[in-house]
Amino acid sequence: MTDRTTVSAAGAPPAIGPYSHGVISGGLLFCSGQIPLDADGRLVGTTAAEQARRCLENLAAVCAAAGTSLDRAVRLTVYLTDLGEFEAVNEVYARFFPEDPPARVAFGVAALPKGAQVEIDAVVAVGS
Repeated sequence: MTDRTTVSAAGAPPAIGPYSHGVISGGLLFCSGQIPLDADGRLVGTTAAEQARRCLENLAAVCAAAGTSLDRAVRLTVYLTDLGEFEAVNEVYARFFPEDPPARVAFGVAALPKGAQVEIDAVVAVGS
């Protein structure tokens, strides 16, 4: 018997390394960081806000594949290559979580894979 189940989401871009889209353990889905890639692995969006939207859409696809939804998120981490874009990313983020938003951490980072401006990961409740 295993205490973890990996999740692969057809609606999310393929992993660009040796990792799963997510892992379910202990009633939680731990989502790998999503950068703004489309299903073909191409970078989407020219602004941090557009890229944040795609990251959240990709995370929603991972959640759906795991039988849960992003509105059950308990914590997200946002990585930005330019903290000057924090407000613009917040505007997009708020549309995904209009009520009772999850806990969140945001970091400024030097660089992200494939030249992305934003990466977001999540921990999401699963089950009842």
